[in-house]
Amino acid sequence: MMKTISEKILSVKSGTDARAGDTVVCRADWILGTDASSPMAIDYFRQMGGDRVADPDRVLFAMDHYSPPSTAKTAAFHQEIRMFAARHGTRLREVGDGISFQILSEELAAPGDLVIGADSHTVTCGALNLFATGVGSSDLAAAMLSGQTWLRVPESIKVALRGPRPKGVTAKDIALTLVAALGPEGASYQALEFHGDALPALTLDDRLVISNLAVEMDAKASIFPMDDATRRYLESHPARAVSPVAADAGARYSRELTVDLSSVSPRVALPHSPENVVPIEQAAGTPIQMVFIGTCTGGRVPDFHEALAILEAGGGRLASGVQLVITPASRDVQVRLLEDGTLRKLAAMGAVITAAGCGACCGTSGAIPADGMNVLSTANRNFKARMGNATASIYLASPAACAAAALTGCITDPRAY
Repeated sequence: MMKTISEKILSVKSGTDARAGDTVVCRADWILGTDASSPMAIDYFRQMGGDRVADPDRVLFAMDHYSPPSTAKTAAFHQEIRMFAARHGTRLREVGDGISFQILSEELAAPGDLVIGADSHTVTCGALNLFATGVGSSDLAAAMLSGQTWLRVPESIKVALRGPRPKGVTAKDIALTLVAALGPEGASYQALEFHGDALPALTLDDRLVISNLAVEMDAKASIFPMDDATRRYLESHPARAVSPVAADAGARYSRELTVDLSSVSPRVALPHSPENVVPIEQAAGTPIQMVFIGTCTGGRVPDFHEALAILEAGGGRLASGVQLVITPASRDVQVRLLEDGTLRKLAAMGAVITAAGCGACCGTSGAIPADGMNVLSTANRNFKARMGNATASIYLASPAACAAAALTGCITDPRAY
């Protein structure tokens, strides 16, 4: 009778005794669309005979992938979304407001919620003790039309994070360690459920990074428990209804994985897959011509503070021939960085600062690397052509490691600073 967090949430949202393997129809608390997925979803909505959105207040569109649009075609996508949102009264966030699920985590999502979004990295919201998953544009359309979605209840992997985190080890290093341990299909249609004595030392921002990378293990969801870190985060953001969910003792898991954080060191994912993870020493010295700090995996306030600390410790002068690109994950992040002077300091060092959103991550907006460039990025994916140029080689690392590379012109262990 004991249940995992996923089974409990999906039981409540479906009104059934949901168990791993069951197919359930659930009420979605939040339905997210992006400018990359919503135009197709709107087409499906019309083909389904939709003339009204079931619950407009639960639908949020964000102009995040093309922020700002770089072509007339992508600008037209934005206009179509604006017109649909105005007609149906849904929530709409404009160019520069940020990434859909980052906005949701800052303002609306709460423990116990069910979140679906037409962006695979919607799983990020699971850091807030909720079930969040990515869906296709047709499922997004059906959810807008009905307010519901169907899901197969996933099995869960119990991930125990244990031991003290060494100085200089970041959430990105922990996430990359997990990707390497599980592989690109190691969590296929399963939920990662986090436990362990290391959790109190992980901030909510740390957890957002770890949950984000779960998709690179093919996870359906990635969920942290509700604890003091969650409460501190929620207290600093607008009030919202909170229904914390905890796994039962004796809940059934498909497997258990323990990660000893004391053995984790700074990591780098080599081209062209997030699973190609090595200790940073093995990649040290690789020339880097472009550094990207931002987007949904590395674009929050602590990420930029972490990077700035390294840059200042190294003298604040970018290496010759290195372009440093900065993209906050949301307008809220950008404003906070403006208020505390972080963006001014980064700009003074020569950084290119772009509008909040996805930025250069997927090659749809922002800076695009030149032919043959090596890029060190805080993003979550480094597939060939991911940043808009198939001849570029993308390496993934923490904001600290990215800052160190901006100083030296090559992959460098940030612990040197």
